[in-house]
Amino acid sequence: MKYEAGSIVEGRVTRVMDFGAFVELPGGESGLVHISEIAHEFVKNVRDFLNEGDIVEVFVLGRDEKGRLDLSIKELMEKPVDPPKPRRLPRQAPEFEQKLKSFMRGSGGGDGGKKRGRGRKKR
Repeated sequence: MKYEAGSIVEGRVTRVMDFGAFVELPGGESGLVHISEIAHEFVKNVRDFLNEGDIVEVFVLGRDEKGRLDLSIKELMEKPVDPPKPRRLPRQAPEFEQKLKSFMRGSGGGDGGKKRGRGRKKR
């Protein structure tokens, strides 16, 4: 059976690897669901989401340069609503930046970061 990009097919997980899971489709052809295509959330361990023998519905993304099927599970899931991004803090006033730079330059022990000899001079 020939699978085209955009097809939705049910298959069985045959092997789970650190980088994704192999899924056997009807007709005997297998494809890879890459770890990045398992869920919308961050997937650290594929086995937290898929196990060998699981029956899953996959979306056919297409074929790679070697003709192997690229599959996705997350394409069939509703994308979660992104939470609002935190506001950026306003930039400090330029006067504050100058004072901070001046303080940092002068905090090297009062000598501007230069080493001076200590103790008696040799004769």
